Amino acid sequence: MSFFRTAVATVTVTIVFSSVALAIQPGKTVSWNTPMGKVTFSGSNHAAMQVGCLECHSKIFKMKKGSTEMTMADITAGKFCGKCHRKGGRAFEPEGNCDICHKK
Repeated sequence: MSFFRTAVATVTVTIVFSSVALAIQPGKTVSWNTPMGKVTFSGSNHAAMQVGCLECHSKIFKMKKGSTEMTMADITAGKFCGKCHRKGGRAFEPEGNCDICHKK
């Protein structure tokens, strides 16, 4: 019986930690208003690209929503989202692609 409990505990821990490792849970979003329009961060889009929460939190962003203030100048300088979203980065660069993130 103890083998069964150990197996169940192992599976449970694996499921919990694998879901925690994803960027905002698939199907969830975080949005904020900017002068250029509303920006919505999609957990599904980032999870589909194999980006886990710990790649950005808390190395680049604090865990609490709204606790990080950033500007487009920061992003184009390679800070915050610009760590990946920049020319030569692993994701599309923001320059010339405003409408991907900013919705009027």
